[in-house]
Amino acid sequence: MDDVVTKRVAQGFNIQEIMKHLPHRYPFLMVDRILEWDEDKTCVGLKNVTINEPHFQGHFPGEPVMPGVLLIEGMAQTAGAFCIAHSAQDGKPAPLVYFMTIDNAKFRKPVVPGDRVEFHVERTNRRRNMSWFKGRALVDGVCVCEAEFSALLAEKPV
Repeated sequence: MDDVVTKRVAQGFNIQEIMKHLPHRYPFLMVDRILEWDEDKTCVGLKNVTINEPHFQGHFPGEPVMPGVLLIEGMAQTAGAFCIAHSAQDGKPAPLVYFMTIDNAKFRKPVVPGDRVEFHVERTNRRRNMSWFKGRALVDGVCVCEAEFSALLAEKPV
């Protein structure tokens, strides 16, 4: 394993590295940093929630709450970064990662500007080009959202 990949395993990814791999951009990039990931199945992403995000203009005026679907998207993007990191580690070209299914989503507490959301994802199964995950979003160590979801890894078109 080369030093760059070893460093990423230990230190996670900064926003520039995330943007090299994920196609998402503002205002839809929901992960500011990958804090850690291991070689087997887990990854932790971070989102700093600010009042400047455009969804707060309408959700809800005077009482901003982050839409729950964006918490799910943050978990999916964290899982996508995890899958891409594994491809790089294996020497394969980075895949496109498509969010395919979501099950058992639960929204437990509102997320508001000023919160730091940690997205904890765990790959529970992998078969060919499909991966299944369990995800949790935490604020100050308290679960605010959880879900199970799957992703399809596809080769980028030439």
